[in-house]
Amino acid sequence: MLIVPQIIANKEAYSKALAKRNFDAAPVFDKVIALDEKRRATQTKLDTVLADSNTFSKEIGMLFKNGEPQKANVLKEKTVQLKETAKELSTQLTSVQQQLETLLYTIPNIPHESVPDGHNDEDNEEVYKEGDVPILAKGALPHWELANKYDIIDFELGVKITGAGFPVYKGKGARLQRALISYFLDKNTAAGYKEYQVPHLVNESSGYGTGQLPDKEGQMYYVTGDDLYLIPTAEVPVTNMFRGDLLQEAELPICCTGYTPCFRREAGSYGAHVRGLNRLHQFDKVEIVRIEKPENSYQALEDMVAHVKTILKELQLPYRILRLCGGDIGFTAALTYDFEVFSTAQDRWLEISSVSNFESFQANRLKLRYKDSNGKNQLVHTLNGSALALPRVLAGILENYQTPKGIKIPDVLVPYCGFEWID
Repeated sequence: MLIVPQIIANKEAYSKALAKRNFDAAPVFDKVIALDEKRRATQTKLDTVLADSNTFSKEIGMLFKNGEPQKANVLKEKTVQLKETAKELSTQLTSVQQQLETLLYTIPNIPHESVPDGHNDEDNEEVYKEGDVPILAKGALPHWELANKYDIIDFELGVKITGAGFPVYKGKGARLQRALISYFLDKNTAAGYKEYQVPHLVNESSGYGTGQLPDKEGQMYYVTGDDLYLIPTAEVPVTNMFRGDLLQEAELPICCTGYTPCFRREAGSYGAHVRGLNRLHQFDKVEIVRIEKPENSYQALEDMVAHVKTILKELQLPYRILRLCGGDIGFTAALTYDFEVFSTAQDRWLEISSVSNFESFQANRLKLRYKDSNGKNQLVHTLNGSALALPRVLAGILENYQTPKGIKIPDVLVPYCGFEWID
């Protein structure tokens, strides 16, 4: 979240930068500055009234002590009036502060200078590609037909139990799913990420802390009776573990990983591009999160990208990396790299990971700081990435590894699965 002093000091530069997102910041910034001026003026009036009230209270005591009750009673009446005025000003101040905070929550993060111009995903910039697309035998099937053929994922059973977008994994499908989770976690912990098991529901403060609220409120499942939200990603509970903390410089960087199911409403999506595992309401994902000193965060981002590349290389899946353009980058991110695996049977790219640097945007919301070597409190930078999201990785494995004999399991997963083929 941007803060008012930043906006005042960088209004023109921020407006220009946010234009990359197709966000018209100038009128919003004008409202922010006007509300802040009103807030400060109201605060000044309130401080003056409270100071006068305190002064009168002291004088009343002295007047009674000196035997001047009439003068004391006159001041008491003025004090009563001042208290009423202070109450009104406090109410006004709270209202203005809430309006200002609500408005600040609507402003997206400032994109990094390297973010390309563009309006949608067609304008994203390909920065890397690796792996050969396999040549499949005639009659190759998309993963939803393979899932039915080998009885490893039941989409209709999920509809019976819950609804569309909640598949049931069966037999070797369930074991392959579990193998991927274990493999991803092992790779992450071996790279220095500490593993956490976190709640799958979060409170409103956590949603605001990492920026899902209010921006993604309509995409999150809400538990009305308890005022809780089902998590859309492990990023939310993992990052919020540190909400409000003042870290010591020696504690940084903090590197976390965790597996959770993820829940997203994804309303209004239809067609072949969302069939099967392409888009789900519930899916599994292993996440990595980093908390860094600002000067180290972009090197950390590159390290995270390199880490995800090693996983995909071991899985021997053809993939590419995109730098997201201003019109496609997420609300909270300053810079995002998307990983996409090529689905040979569908002849299309499927997003399997986003790796992002949020700079201080989340830290401002989280009030997450560290004490530097000079003893000064500084905001940290936060980063996160998928390592990896399971559904489309699984779709890529089923489609790219299919043969007339069956589906071959990638060599790196065989020790985790306990089998080499789905047939």
